[in-house]
Amino acid sequence: MQKLIIIKSRAIPLPVENIDTDQIIPARFLKSIDKKGFGNNLFRDWRYHVHTNEPNPDFVLNNPKYSGEILVAGNNFGCGSSREHAAWSLTDYGFKVVVSSFFADIFKGNALNNGLLPVKVSEGFLKEILEGVTNSPESEIVVDVEQQSISFNGKSENFELDSYKKICLMNGYDDIDFLISKKQAIQNFELKTQKEYEQKLF
Repeated sequence: MQKLIIIKSRAIPLPVENIDTDQIIPARFLKSIDKKGFGNNLFRDWRYHVHTNEPNPDFVLNNPKYSGEILVAGNNFGCGSSREHAAWSLTDYGFKVVVSSFFADIFKGNALNNGLLPVKVSEGFLKEILEGVTNSPESEIVVDVEQQSISFNGKSENFELDSYKKICLMNGYDDIDFLISKKQAIQNFELKTQKEYEQKLF
């Protein structure tokens, strides 16, 4: 996974509440077990007309004014089923951060496990960001993972982040990578424990 330390980017506003995982990535596109390619069908039923498969010009991802590595969405993002593919589709599309005032717990865990940072902000700050980005698409958001802060238009808030997941995000680790990074420490502990055990025996 890529390292997330400081993300400074324009953002894409999606002021819709209760976006569930089936809206993020419809169930009919879950056949693959490879994480790659899911971005093509991110918000599929909103991005494309169902009957013609033509791009929907009214949907924000099809609007050339908006771009960036940060998605700003309405309250209760990622509710619904537990499908990990929702996080896969967002990262495969190119998002590194999702900002909302509330995330479903399972989605939040899946996101962090796949290098996608869910940033929870107050409802008031979310409203300011959504309005600011919508009216000024060129404006940027700065997310500092180490400081656990998000800044926009001269205002900042801090967000919660599990200390273990913070280490993983900043180093580009998944759970296995983290264990591998501790290989020497684990070996040293095993040797120490073995010596202490042998001393007790003899």
